Amino acid sequence: MRVWIVFLLCLAGHAMAAPTEEVLVTEEELVTEEPIFEAEEELVDEVQVFEEETEVGVNPVQVDVGEFDEAIEVIEDAEENPCMNYHCKRGKVCEVDEDNTPMCVCMDPSTCPPAEGDFEHNCGTDNKTYETACHFFATKCTLEGTKKGHKLHLDYIGPCKYIEPCLDNELKEFPMRMRDWLKNVLVTLYERDQDNDLLNEKQKLRVKKIFENEKRLQAGEHSLDLLAQDFQKNYNMYIFPVHWQFGQLDQHPADGYLTHSELSPLRAPLIPMEHCTTRFFDECDTDGDKYVALEEWAACFGLKEQDVDKDLII
Repeated sequence: MRVWIVFLLCLAGHAMAAPTEEVLVTEEELVTEEPIFEAEEELVDEVQVFEEETEVGVNPVQVDVGEFDEAIEVIEDAEENPCMNYHCKRGKVCEVDEDNTPMCVCMDPSTCPPAEGDFEHNCGTDNKTYETACHFFATKCTLEGTKKGHKLHLDYIGPCKYIEPCLDNELKEFPMRMRDWLKNVLVTLYERDQDNDLLNEKQKLRVKKIFENEKRLQAGEHSLDLLAQDFQKNYNMYIFPVHWQFGQLDQHPADGYLTHSELSPLRAPLIPMEHCTTRFFDECDTDGDKYVALEEWAACFGLKEQDVDKDLII
């Protein structure tokens, strides 16, 4: 997932509203469909690699990592053990049945390696801190088919902690910063894309117009008044970045709607630093159907209805 850019490049330089008390959150999560794990699984792997190997300020969701396969028992002789090249999703491990046929079964959470630090902890939507991603996904697997398992998702990266309530005035400020981050992330990708593997040609053409525009507000710490003023004056610069991020998230499957799991790569790293994240995405679902459509997404970021264009999801 080489292009998994979710705009935390600018977070290190911005003053974020950070929680101060160590108590647990209680909130109902948006889930109605059977969970889709891919986005959450990729996010956990990428954030852990980020913590261990990348420089400060790099977005964890940008890190390019290989597939996680430590849950698969690898035996040198594939003919003797079919599990050698048989991959299971997170939380499951390969075993063979009486006919020597490989199959995936839930891991025992107690068999997961212990955490090496707090950065490996994960907070679930059940307000429980899981020692590692392995413990989280193994537990989730054992609960498959139950009401509790149906509602259990990765909430955010790190131990569960108190997230202070998001006030109405703070909620109005949230999309201002988000729009600015998105624009700056795309510009940064354009500048760094030496090998043409971060943005495709159509995306580059659109970002080039933003990059070369002399009126573009340069990256930095700006007042909310300035961000609001820039959005009004340079509105067209923000249209493509908002559409682009929707397309980056809408991949499991790409159907024009964002589920809880598809939003995870964006929500999970942000929640511990930005306390309005959950409320923002909850209220984006204006019709309450548990999905965020492109039209709802665009409206959340202040785009005009006539500027919503599915063709911009490149």
